[in-house]
Amino acid sequence: MQPIRNNTHSTSSGEKAIQTTPNKWIIAITVMFGAFMAVMDISVVNVALPHMMGSFGQDISAITWIATSYSIAEVIMVTMAGWLSTVLGRKRLYLISFAIFTIGSIMCGTAQTFTQMLIYRTFQGIGGGALIPVSQAILRETFPTEEQGMAMGIFGMGVVLAPAIGPILGGWLTDSYGWPWIFYINIPVSIAGIFMVWSFVHDPAYLRRGIRKIDWQGIVLLTITLTTMQIVLERGQSENWFESNLIVIGSVICMIVMLALTFWEMKTSEPVINFRLLRDIPLTVGSSMGIVFGISLFGTTFILPQFTQELLGYSAFDAGLVLAPRAFMLVLFMPFAGWLYRRADARLLVFAGIIFIYWSYYDLAHLSLEAGFWNLAPMLLIMGVGMPLMFVTTSTVSLSSIPHADMTDASSLYTLSRRIGGNIGYALVATLVSRETQTHHAYLAGNINPYNSNYSRFQSETMSKLLHSGINPSEAKTAVYSLVSLILNRQATMLAYNDVSRILGFLFLFTIPMVLLLPGRKKVQEQNAAAEGS
Repeated sequence: MQPIRNNTHSTSSGEKAIQTTPNKWIIAITVMFGAFMAVMDISVVNVALPHMMGSFGQDISAITWIATSYSIAEVIMVTMAGWLSTVLGRKRLYLISFAIFTIGSIMCGTAQTFTQMLIYRTFQGIGGGALIPVSQAILRETFPTEEQGMAMGIFGMGVVLAPAIGPILGGWLTDSYGWPWIFYINIPVSIAGIFMVWSFVHDPAYLRRGIRKIDWQGIVLLTITLTTMQIVLERGQSENWFESNLIVIGSVICMIVMLALTFWEMKTSEPVINFRLLRDIPLTVGSSMGIVFGISLFGTTFILPQFTQELLGYSAFDAGLVLAPRAFMLVLFMPFAGWLYRRADARLLVFAGIIFIYWSYYDLAHLSLEAGFWNLAPMLLIMGVGMPLMFVTTSTVSLSSIPHADMTDASSLYTLSRRIGGNIGYALVATLVSRETQTHHAYLAGNINPYNSNYSRFQSETMSKLLHSGINPSEAKTAVYSLVSLILNRQATMLAYNDVSRILGFLFLFTIPMVLLLPGRKKVQEQNAAAEGS
């Protein structure tokens, strides 16, 4: 999907390599529109869900299906993007997907019933899914080898910045204009993106076109696998995990069908998802680290607004604004990480990114109920430095040895790993907060007794103040118990959030051995040369 190129270069074997193009930056901006919008619509809805509960008359368990329906449709299309680009042509797939996403956004904003919203969000997710991996593949092919890091820096500005901006934009639009505007805001940006793709992006000559046979079995198995996986991950906590027949049955079906899918796709000649590419070690290692990165990115995007709204009393907009320092550093450091990639060993950059991210989580694990914006800002600034170093480098190295003809398939697998990580992040964070809150509450409650001098002093002083204010002894005693219960709940929840931050930080430390499996700078250059000649 490239424009007419000039300045053709050749490898030593006489085969064509990537060719530079004078309007590569226009193409970069063009494909960022699609990736940014598709990713942002994952997180932008979260802050508006409480408002939608009132509009559609649903409880929190039901309303989360608005997010689940989009995620299921999107992750299926992410996985099928490489195959669909072969069937339809990559530019045509991109334009069709963008158009479906735009129409879906319009319909979501006009939804009058809960059923309509679920259908429209599914439709929107079908359109948004293919935009992400196709955008990455286009950028990889548009920029020459020496600028691949910068290309992934640009891509990262779309897919990593979007979840950070989503809660801010969603909170402001919801508070100021109402939740339909979180969908209407997509329309002008999407229309501009469609026009630019039509004008500036073209399919490359080496892109595979046409198939002899549609892999219907693979499509069915893939759909069942990803649908059941999404339902289990997103509904697990609300259904109390394996105490629910829904989650048990869903997990069993998911595992069985996933094994069948893997076996089928490995033996069929034209698979809908090309698992054979995972024989490439950098892609496999990068995808594995992408799962952890997705857990962190979407986990913190979920947990920080929840923490600030639930415990600090922030509004939806202010809760989203807490993520602004991280968003600022992501914008600043994504291109810088791409620049560094040309000058430093990839393993060193990834290691530095892991250390910065762990540092930020270590600080987040020591917050208290007295924390304010300026306590959170330094920690998120540090995270905003580490994420680009890890994301840009792994995104670039993971695809460094992939032949151009397989680039969209490989991008789909890499994007899928990050999306699955994001869904695991949501499920993991929600579960840990709930379970750890119960654990800490039980421990703290054990210290509430007459033999605890601190509690006795607090009870006595509070009772005295209530009695002096005119409240009768019986009501004052009840009020003291209620206040103690409130304090216990808040402290237990605060400790649970600290535990979650600690666990997310340790997840990154566990990826350090994977860094050793990544290729060094010289090896990456050799892989790029081999891929260009393929």
